[in-house]
Amino acid sequence: MRTRADIKAWLTDMDGVLVHDNKALPGAQELIDQWVGRGIPFLVLTNNASYTPRDLSARLRHMGLNVHEQRIWTSAMATAEFLAEQKPGGTCYIVGEAGLSTALHDAGMVLSDRNPDFVVIGDTRTYSFEAITTAIRLIDAGARFIATNPDATGPTPRGVIPATGAVAALMTEATGRKPYVVGKPNPMMFRSALNKLGAHSETTGMIGDRMDTDIVAGMEAGLHTVLVLSGISNRDSIERFPYRPIEILDGVHEMVP
Repeated sequence: MRTRADIKAWLTDMDGVLVHDNKALPGAQELIDQWVGRGIPFLVLTNNASYTPRDLSARLRHMGLNVHEQRIWTSAMATAEFLAEQKPGGTCYIVGEAGLSTALHDAGMVLSDRNPDFVVIGDTRTYSFEAITTAIRLIDAGARFIATNPDATGPTPRGVIPATGAVAALMTEATGRKPYVVGKPNPMMFRSALNKLGAHSETTGMIGDRMDTDIVAGMEAGLHTVLVLSGISNRDSIERFPYRPIEILDGVHEMVP
């Protein structure tokens, strides 16, 4: 069985692992510094498709965590890579923010509302009824339905807000079509991150705080899985799942000497 000593590259979730309540968690910066200092390849993964890596890097810096934008991999980027493989230079109608449109442009896709190949829905704080209506009509007309992630809600200081999964469900009810979801827990997001790193699943670890996304997807992608109890999952909730992570830690501070 693999041990942590066998791991040569790392993927890690962001919220609940490195940051919580807009603050860096204990050991997070030390772990990042350790990886950088030892030349260990790593990526910080997030299902949030709203922000570009540069935006997220700046937001993390305000939380006390220095992560270069090239070390961030979002569900928008994974979605863009997937669509570029499906149909290079294809057309997309999006319901989302700059993080999604930028990723699609960078992958060579074209944004259009005229008979697009794909309708892509991602996170946004300003869902437009007009945009959703347009998306529904385009799906009815034959566009393939894609969602960046399945998260039904997102956190804000005032409480949860509807997110991609909730709006995708509305669109499914209206069209009778379910989206293909690229982000966690689809292990495709991890495989695309591995491709970016040039890493192999046998020698890559995944650190996450959710059994139902991070750990199950990491397990299905063949990674060394580490669950930290600094976010969503706790020891009682672990018992509800029929699978287990390889390691369970209180937080990433336990990974720093």
